[in-house]
Amino acid sequence: MHSQSVHETHSSHPEHTSAWYDSMYNNRALVPDFADHFTRWQNQSQLARTENRAILDVAYGRANKESLDIFPSEVPHSPVVVFIHGGYWRSLDKSDHSFVAPTLTKMGSCVVVPNYDLCPNVTIPQITLQMVKCLAWVYKNIKHWGGDPRQIHIIGHSAGGHLAAMLMACHWGDYDGELPEDLVKSALSISGLFDLLPLIKTPFLSDSLRLTPEDALSCSPALMPAPKLGKFLSVAGAQESQEFIRQNRLIQESWGEHRVPICEDLPGLNHFSVMGALVTPHHRLYELAQSMLD
Repeated sequence: MHSQSVHETHSSHPEHTSAWYDSMYNNRALVPDFADHFTRWQNQSQLARTENRAILDVAYGRANKESLDIFPSEVPHSPVVVFIHGGYWRSLDKSDHSFVAPTLTKMGSCVVVPNYDLCPNVTIPQITLQMVKCLAWVYKNIKHWGGDPRQIHIIGHSAGGHLAAMLMACHWGDYDGELPEDLVKSALSISGLFDLLPLIKTPFLSDSLRLTPEDALSCSPALMPAPKLGKFLSVAGAQESQEFIRQNRLIQESWGEHRVPICEDLPGLNHFSVMGALVTPHHRLYELAQSMLD
């Protein structure tokens, strides 16, 4: 499917109201106990930083939020997992997501959890470029913490799933001639967003995202050509809104099954509980993460 037909088929909904867009994209309204999930993430993250070796607040750039946390592997030359947090590009912090690291290091990976500046202080294109800068830094420096720069994988939740897809689509050599085109070997998006045009019409996001049609088009992975390298896995919770489930399927429709071999709605999970599945041994999502490293 060409990007233009994807745009026409999936993004043009003149019959939908502003209230409909809010009902599809406001996950906190859809999950009444969302704050309980955040509290659990924060408590588990505090424990993860206390009980595990962690190198915190390492700068990958000069801006205030251009820093990352590293949870090294015990094994040299380990695959690297970069976990990118969600929050609609406007909230949350890397410190809320340290809880993913112990599970991923037990799988044998060196884990990196970056921060990025938040809207409305920056735009989504600027955040995307911060993550490009971050991955370039990881490639050039992660060997000092036991990571293998030839084995970089990304996991992202929600807005982080969008950023994971943008990084898969990045032409790394254009950014820095020292970087390989296959810098990202694979990525796993959890409840990601791949067509940002509907968000322009979503009232609760408009003040903070300030998303222009031009920025939405330039930062919609589903409206871009499929990457030529790497494997992209995409999942959403089966209890998420029909728009999040549509967005999940859209990236496979756009990029094709060869590039997106896994596209699943995970039973019994919503936009926030899906993150618990990532760190639950033997869960399907846990096993997908593990499969990236095998």
